[in-house]
Amino acid sequence: MPLINVVLVLLVVGIVLWLINTYVPMAGSIKTILNVVVVIAVCVWVLQAFGLWTAVANYRVPATR
Repeated sequence: MPLINVVLVLLVVGIVLWLINTYVPMAGSIKTILNVVVVIAVCVWVLQAFGLWTAVANYRVPATR
């Protein structure tokens, strides 16, 4: 995926999230949950776009003794 597409999607998501936070009246706790869900979804999408998601998903914590 070209870098310009990633940047454009991040800009659009950021603007839409800002518009929702600014102009849509809702409880603060719901806005916080919405922001966290969108940020996590965008982070996963960016990792997938750059091919790093499989490395993150397959990461195993070593056992301690």
